[in-house]
Amino acid sequence: MRGHRTRVPLLATSAALLLAAALIGPAAAHPQQHDSDGNHLFGTGAAGDLDLVSKLWLADEPGTVADVAVSPDGDHAYLAHWGRSTCAENSEAGGKTDPDAGAWVVDISDIDHPVEVGFIPHHQDSRPGEGMQVLEVDTRSFTGDMLVMNSEQCGKNGKGGVVLWDVTDPAQPKQLAAHAGDPGFADTNDTHSAFAWDAGEHAYLVMVDNFESTDVDILDITNPKRPRLVAEYNLNTYVEDGVSQPTLGLQESSLHDMTVKLIEGRWMMLLSYWDGGYVLMDVTDPTDARYVYDTEYAAIDPELFEATGKALPPEGNGHQAEFTADDRFFIATDEDFSPYRSIFTIDTGPAAGEYPAGEFGFTPPVQTTLADGKLNGPTVFGGYGCPGDRAGIPPRSSALPGALAAGEEAIIVFERGPVGDPDASGEACFFSEKIESGQLAGYDAVVIANHHGGAQAGAAADSHFCGGQGHVYDKTAPAVCIGHRAMHLLFGSEPNYTYPEATPAVGAVGEKASFTPSYDGWGYVHLFDAETGAGLDTYAIPEAHDESYAFGFGDLTVHEVATHPTDPSVAYLSYYAGGMRQLEIQCTDPGDTSTCALVETGSYLDPGGNDFWGVEVFVRDGSTYVLGSDRDSGLWIFEDTARHSDDHEH
Repeated sequence: MRGHRTRVPLLATSAALLLAAALIGPAAAHPQQHDSDGNHLFGTGAAGDLDLVSKLWLADEPGTVADVAVSPDGDHAYLAHWGRSTCAENSEAGGKTDPDAGAWVVDISDIDHPVEVGFIPHHQDSRPGEGMQVLEVDTRSFTGDMLVMNSEQCGKNGKGGVVLWDVTDPAQPKQLAAHAGDPGFADTNDTHSAFAWDAGEHAYLVMVDNFESTDVDILDITNPKRPRLVAEYNLNTYVEDGVSQPTLGLQESSLHDMTVKLIEGRWMMLLSYWDGGYVLMDVTDPTDARYVYDTEYAAIDPELFEATGKALPPEGNGHQAEFTADDRFFIATDEDFSPYRSIFTIDTGPAAGEYPAGEFGFTPPVQTTLADGKLNGPTVFGGYGCPGDRAGIPPRSSALPGALAAGEEAIIVFERGPVGDPDASGEACFFSEKIESGQLAGYDAVVIANHHGGAQAGAAADSHFCGGQGHVYDKTAPAVCIGHRAMHLLFGSEPNYTYPEATPAVGAVGEKASFTPSYDGWGYVHLFDAETGAGLDTYAIPEAHDESYAFGFGDLTVHEVATHPTDPSVAYLSYYAGGMRQLEIQCTDPGDTSTCALVETGSYLDPGGNDFWGVEVFVRDGSTYVLGSDRDSGLWIFEDTARHSDDHEH
């Protein structure tokens, strides 16, 4: 086929839908493209400059596909297998889980016919997710292509850190290092994401430390068989030459992702620091990183105000970012899974007032689950609420034996963790396991308070974290996350951020509390001036700030961005249920960055819906290809038809 590819019709017929289902995967094993045909935004195929080329079914159950990476020559793709949902449950029961997590290896040399050619297994009860990368490395100790994978624990046998593989020959990968990183209280600390770069004489890797406030960890991987931790930074307390540098954060300021690029002879690290915004550091000497700037969020959320007229501050959630090919801009994604703003109030007692909070994105929404759209009632402290603690959690019938007032709910409060608590012998568990513990004990709703690490020893006393779902359970109770300080105040104790800690007694009845949601939309995309860090523009899909799409259409927040390697004007977005999106930077005055804006020029959303997590872009034989990893299916390959060679034959 020459030139442009045939596009999926914008108005699909029933026959076309059946054909699409037949092409993407085995209907008997997975009859729907996603876990529910009634819970996704559905599209009409391709629009603009982005065309579907091919796709390959990989998922063995919904939600198992995570990030995607591409080899330097563009001939192989690597997709993270997040692991099946039974991981934690089987491990908790003492059984051995399948070592199912790892990375699929896909040959994409024939772009029209991708083929799975291998699988790289991860350690038992360990999961890779957002830290997938393949790069060329040439040091005195190693020359070849290296696959980088992050590792997060999902059971008692899990290990953290990063895992490095030699994939110079994709058919015969060789492990270079297993679970290298920052030694933690039990094992190497979990790593949410990682990024490596070859600086010439040395090669380095930066990773997110999930367990410590010094969450920027840098390894020397010059000899990838012996990685060495050479630097750790906490950008909330960063001091350079005796002077405190960035002042970060709206609520939760911590590292989530990063990229490193050689710009004008200096190695520059762009860090996505959640509510702290985006931070630029010079890491030419990684052991002496130098602060350059951090971005500021606008006083009023621009996308929300434009769509609804509401004048509310932005939520933050700086997730991931990349420089454009000419280093003039960077494009960044804010990931916000909750379309409602969270207002948590202690209603009685001396600490009455409002406190920062959030609502879990995977639990039944307060707005639609409770008749009055509001969570309110008495609170009970339940400890950590992990599966091993369930026998000691007071049931609602004994903790709150009397009748509740009209419109009230019984609320149990758990603490995140345990992490570093000398009085807690059990291991930390998933947020979803804590919420299930509250349900099993008969409570109507669950509140999870941050732990000491999340509170950064009191420097972020109100910091709260609504983490993701870690296991499958019957979801009935809404759930809210609050800061560590609010937990103490709910139960009349003095806030404390060190161990030993006078926590409330398990079973203690606290003050009455309430939680009221207010619509504020999903996460969106930023365009920044890379030289100054000034915000220039934002972009969101139309449904992301339309309240009629708040429930029942999947996650309408953005996840990741990949900028074109040679064309500085274009980027591609994995937009979860919003599909794959292509943006151009268009300027009314090419010499003035303040006149530049993000404009959508292409998109793809399948008639059966999508759930895109990862995105990568590469150029081969004059054509631009975009890889997307769909959480529930596998690899999708697109072509940017505006950036291809007309004489290239597919």
